Amino acid sequence: MKYLAICFYALCLMGTGVQAADNTTDNTVPKLQLVMLGTGTPNADPGRSGPAVAVVVGDRSFIFDAGPGIVRRAAAASQKHNIPALGADQLRTAFLTHLHSDHTVGLPDLIFTSWVLERPVPLKLYGPKGTRAMAKHLTAAYSEDVHLRLNGLEPAMPEGHKVDVVEIGKEHRLLDEGGVRIDAVPVLHGSWKESYGYKVSANSKTIVISGDARVSPKLIEAATGADILVHEVYSDAGFARRESVWQKYHASFHTSASELAAIANEAKPKLLVLYHQLYWGTSDEDLVQEIRAAGYDGALVSAKDLDLFTLD
Repeated sequence: MKYLAICFYALCLMGTGVQAADNTTDNTVPKLQLVMLGTGTPNADPGRSGPAVAVVVGDRSFIFDAGPGIVRRAAAASQKHNIPALGADQLRTAFLTHLHSDHTVGLPDLIFTSWVLERPVPLKLYGPKGTRAMAKHLTAAYSEDVHLRLNGLEPAMPEGHKVDVVEIGKEHRLLDEGGVRIDAVPVLHGSWKESYGYKVSANSKTIVISGDARVSPKLIEAATGADILVHEVYSDAGFARRESVWQKYHASFHTSASELAAIANEAKPKLLVLYHQLYWGTSDEDLVQEIRAAGYDGALVSAKDLDLFTLD
């Protein structure tokens, strides 16, 4: 069964221009790499860290969400895939999709662990309104730690503990430098007033990350023709077994497998990558089959932590 799963995984990627876990290609032009640092949910699954995705372009890494365990997951990915840009001191730019705890409880880890491990510059942090207040409170919470490290015997970078926050406003083009463009994409996520997906463009390639979202027209528009669409999903079969109060919640905040099939059929990404999977007794194979049964036959992978996808 394991052999068949690996073969299926490889077949999904054939013809998409995407290579899985391949760092051996010509590096004269920086590769665009997608690394699944965490594919989990609030459920305490030991095999899946909280939601966090890295996009790497050459020697630069861009982090999307900060689920629990993010710095160690980045270190594991750096070692497994030989990606220096995911070393702790290189985690310098991050984007929050929204402020739910499962997407942000790793933020103090990202701020302070990376600093202790010699990040020399402040963390550049983009996010919705409320991000600045969150960073301010975290800085206050760790003020004694920062004071001791800066003024005690331990050598410390004087600027690395700081956070440079940009809250998303009317301008959704957040970054455009060094051949990399990153745009915030407004999405619908239940009663959150602000929630965003992100579109990353580099080397004529595009990766779109949904964050947490129910069916969102602007996300579909942004993902149309993308090389990779990373999208959250829940199982239709598992949903049917949930209590009505939870069904009401999930239908408002998240996207079912059948809904995602319709999204993918409209957007037509070259590769659809599932993350933040809510299984409720189902499996990765079941999620894929639900999407297939709903009419989507494009390239499709249900991701696991530390999966790597490379666009050349």
